[in-house]
Amino acid sequence: MKDSFIQCGHARLDALFPRIKNFLLSDVTEYNMFGSKVRGYRTPDAPSLWIRDYSDMMRAFKYWEHDMKSIVNHFAETQTAKGWIFDYFTMTPEKVPCEKENWAKYVRVPVEADVEYRFIKAIYLAWQATGDDVWMRKLLPHMEKALHYVLTDEWRWDEKTKLVKRAYTMDTWDFDYTAGRHSWLNFQITDHTFWGIMHGDNSGYYESFIQMAAMYSHLGAGKMARRWSKFAETFRRRANRVCFNGRFYTHHVPLVAVRIEGVDEGEQLTLSNPMNINRGMATHDIAVSVIKEYQKRARETNAFAEWFSVDPPFPNGIFGDEKIVKGAYCNGGIMPLVGGELARAAFEHGFEEYGVAQLLKYEELTSNNESYLWYFPDGQHATIETSTSPDASPTDAWGSSAMLYALIEGLAGIVDQHKLFQNVRLSPRWIAAGRNEATIRCVYGASGASFQYSYLHNVEQKRFELQLEGRSDVSLHLLLPKGARATSVKVNGKRIKHRNSTVEQSSYADAQFPVGKRTAVEVEYQLLKT
Repeated sequence: MKDSFIQCGHARLDALFPRIKNFLLSDVTEYNMFGSKVRGYRTPDAPSLWIRDYSDMMRAFKYWEHDMKSIVNHFAETQTAKGWIFDYFTMTPEKVPCEKENWAKYVRVPVEADVEYRFIKAIYLAWQATGDDVWMRKLLPHMEKALHYVLTDEWRWDEKTKLVKRAYTMDTWDFDYTAGRHSWLNFQITDHTFWGIMHGDNSGYYESFIQMAAMYSHLGAGKMARRWSKFAETFRRRANRVCFNGRFYTHHVPLVAVRIEGVDEGEQLTLSNPMNINRGMATHDIAVSVIKEYQKRARETNAFAEWFSVDPPFPNGIFGDEKIVKGAYCNGGIMPLVGGELARAAFEHGFEEYGVAQLLKYEELTSNNESYLWYFPDGQHATIETSTSPDASPTDAWGSSAMLYALIEGLAGIVDQHKLFQNVRLSPRWIAAGRNEATIRCVYGASGASFQYSYLHNVEQKRFELQLEGRSDVSLHLLLPKGARATSVKVNGKRIKHRNSTVEQSSYADAQFPVGKRTAVEVEYQLLKT
C-alpha cells in the first residue's frame, strides 16, 4: 500500500508530516483488556487511553493506522446501562511511586459533559477510514444511547436553555471551581456545583448530531437522518444565541450565580473557540469575529503564540492546586492543540496566510523534534513538576495531530465529506504559502482508500494545472491570487461550469466533477483591474 505524504518544496512545511507522524507513533499503546486486544494513541500527559484525545488524534493517524476500531469497540463494550461512556482506561500505574498496581482501571470524571460526543466522533472517523457499514450500523444503538443520556440526564442537560450544561470548569478540562470548598482539584458534582453552559460542549454535540444524520442518511434511514439534521440546526441557533458574546464565545454562561474576584468572564477567550468553528457551530460571521479576536490578542500579548488555553487566566491556585498558576497548563498555557484548530479555522474562513503562519510557528517550536501539550507564555515547556498530570511527554500527539489536521484539510485542502474519499472537497491553498507546486497523497491505513493530486500554478500563463488520482466526486474550491477571477475550468480538456466566490478578501474558483482513476483539471484566470 502506498504511503501518505506532502511535498511542496518548502522545507519547513514538508517537515511537518513526517515529524508529526513520528510524534504519534511514539505514543502507540497496546493492552489486552480482559481478552480484547486494543491499540490506541496515549494522551501526552498520562499513560492512559482517553477517548477525548483519541477522537481528535484520529484526524491525523487515520492516514497510516491500520487499527481504527479496537479502542472504539472497547469504549462501546464498557458503556454503562445508563448510556454514559468512560473517559479513559489503562493498565499502566499512573501516579508512581504511590501507585504500583497494574490493574485494569476505568475512569469517568463526573464534572465532564463532553465524553459522549467524542465517542460518536471516534466512530464516525473510524467508519470514514474503514468504510465498514456493517460495523457502523452495529454501533448506532450505542450512539443513540449515549446521546439520550446527555439530552435527558439532570447532570448534563439544562431544560431552560435546552443546551448541554456542566460544572464551572476551565473550558473542557476536568476539575471545577468550588469557591474554596475543596482543598484539591475537585472532580465531583455536589449540591454546591456552579452549573453553567460551556460553548465547547455544545459545539461538540452539534457536530455529533450532524454526524449521526450523515451515517443514517448513508444507510438509507432518511427519517432518522432528517430528525438529527433538524435537531442540530435548532440546537445550533440556541447555542450561538446563548454563548456568543458579539466577539467570541463566552467561557462560562452561569446557570448558578457565581463571582470570582479578579475575573471578567466576558473577556476570557478559551481553547474551544476555534474548535467551535471547525465543528461547524459557528456561522461564517462568528468565525471571522473569533479569528480577529485571536489576531488582536496576538498583537497585544507578550506570549510567543496566541494559542491560549484561557486568556486572561484565572488567579493562581483558586481551583485547588498551587500548580495551577497563571500561564501554566489549562490556566493560560500555550497549547499547540489550540494553534492547530485556529489554523484550520483560518484556512476555511478567508485568513489563509494567517493559517500558514500558525503552521510555521509550530514547525519552529518543534524543530528540536519535541512537542509538548502546553508551554508557558515565555516558551518554556511543560514538566511533571509544573503540571497536575502524571506525565509531560515530549511527543504530544494531541496538539501535533491538530496541526496535521490543519495542514492536510486546510492548506492542502483535502476534506473527505463522506467515506473512503468518495466525496472530496478539494481546496488547494498553496499560494497562501508562496508555493506554486505541490504533491499530496492521503491514504487511509485501514482500507487503502486514497486520494492524490499534483498542483502547478503557472504564474505567467495565469493557469492552474491539477492532476487528480482517486475515485471521487470532487467539489473544487481553489484559492486564486488576490484580485483574480477564474475564466474557465476544464476537466480532461472539456470545459465545465464554474463559479467565482469570495471568502472575506480571498478569491476562489468553484466547480464540481467526478474523478476517475486519473483526471486532469485546468483553471485559467485573469487579474481584475483595481
